[in-house]
Amino acid sequence: QVQLAESGGGLVQAGGSLRLSCAASGRGFSINAMGWYRQAPGNERELVADITSGGVTNYATSVKGRFTISRDNAKNTAYLQMNSLKPEDSAVYYCKADIKPVGRRRQDYWGQGTQVTVSS
Repeated sequence: QVQLAESGGGLVQAGGSLRLSCAASGRGFSINAMGWYRQAPGNERELVADITSGGVTNYATSVKGRFTISRDNAKNTAYLQMNSLKPEDSAVYYCKADIKPVGRRRQDYWGQGTQVTVSS
């Protein structure tokens, strides 16, 4: 059973920074792309950033230049460094990973989400 666990959310003032982590755990799997999504109340879940296993990154226009996604393949962990946070960045942030468990087909796994609240 593969699981994703996020951490690092919290309350921060506008202009501040937070770093989110997403760690995959379990036995016998390989990870392809990893990504961060967010969902604010009343809104659809949206892509924030993603990164391939080779390190190619992609960002939503709204976070370019402020957020940085990275990963440590040896630790099966992805990170999202969020700088210059704005109140509109407030949302529940979810990690998603494209994972191939041994003996099973490749599929997307989601974390439980972590709340980020930016006060003005």
